[in-house]
Amino acid sequence: MSKKKKEVSRRDWIKGSLIGGLVMGSYVLFTKDGHALVDEKYCNNMSNVPASFTGHIASPKVDKTAYVHPLASVIGSVELGRRVMVSPAASIRGDEGTPIVLDDDANVQDGVVLHALETEEGGHPVENNLITLNEKKYAVFIGKRVSLAHQAQVHGPAAVEDDTFIGMQALVFKAIVGKGCVIEPGAKVVGRTGIIKIPDHRYVKVGQTVTTQAEADNLPKVDPSYPLACLNKGVVHVNTQLSDGYNHTRLGAPMPKKEEHH
Repeated sequence: MSKKKKEVSRRDWIKGSLIGGLVMGSYVLFTKDGHALVDEKYCNNMSNVPASFTGHIASPKVDKTAYVHPLASVIGSVELGRRVMVSPAASIRGDEGTPIVLDDDANVQDGVVLHALETEEGGHPVENNLITLNEKKYAVFIGKRVSLAHQAQVHGPAAVEDDTFIGMQALVFKAIVGKGCVIEPGAKVVGRTGIIKIPDHRYVKVGQTVTTQAEADNLPKVDPSYPLACLNKGVVHVNTQLSDGYNHTRLGAPMPKKEEHH
C-alpha cells in the first residue's frame, strides 16, 4: 500500500473511531429522557434500596418540563415539579427520610444537597423527623420558586416555603423557612431542641446562626430597602429558562410561550 493510501486509510480510521465513540458515548451517557446512564444499570435517576427505615421502593417522579443535569443525582422518593432545574453535582437523595418534594419553578444549583433523617423505622413513622404542611407530611419540602444556591444544604426534617432564597453554602436543618425569606450565604438555621420556624419575609445575615425560635422571631424583615429584596425573582427567571432551554436542546421539547415565564 502506498504512503498516500496509508495516510488516507489512517485518517478514515481515526474519523470513524471518533464518530463511533461519540455515538456510543451518547447512547451510554444519555437515555431518551435526558438522564445519565452508567453501565446500563446505575443512573442519576434511580430507585432507593430496601432497609429497616424504608418500607417501600420508590423511583423519582420528574415532571417532563423539569431538567436534571446528567452529573446530578436524584434517588428514591423524590418529586420534581414543573420547570424545576437541577444543576451539575447536586444530590437529591430520598433514600432515608421520605418524601422529598420540590414544587414548580424551584431551582437546585451546583453542589446542593437535599437529604433527611429517617422518617420510618420497622414500618412505623418517626414523627419527630417529619414536617407537616397543608396536612401532608414530608422529610423535605421545597416550595414554588425557591432558589437553593450553590453548595447550600437543606437537610430534613426541613421545609422552605414559596419565593425564598437559600444562599451559597447556607444550611437549613430541623427548620421551616417561611415565604419570601432570604437566608444569606453561609448562614445556618438549625433547630437545636426542636423544629423552628422562620416567619415569612425575614432574612438571616451572612454567616449568622439561628438556633432558637426566639432568635427566629426577632429576625429583620425583608422590605424594599433591603438590598437583596428582589434577588430571588432574578434567580428564578434565569433558572426556569435554563430548564426550558436544556430540555429543548437535549430532547427537542417545545419551548414554553413567553407568558409562562415568571
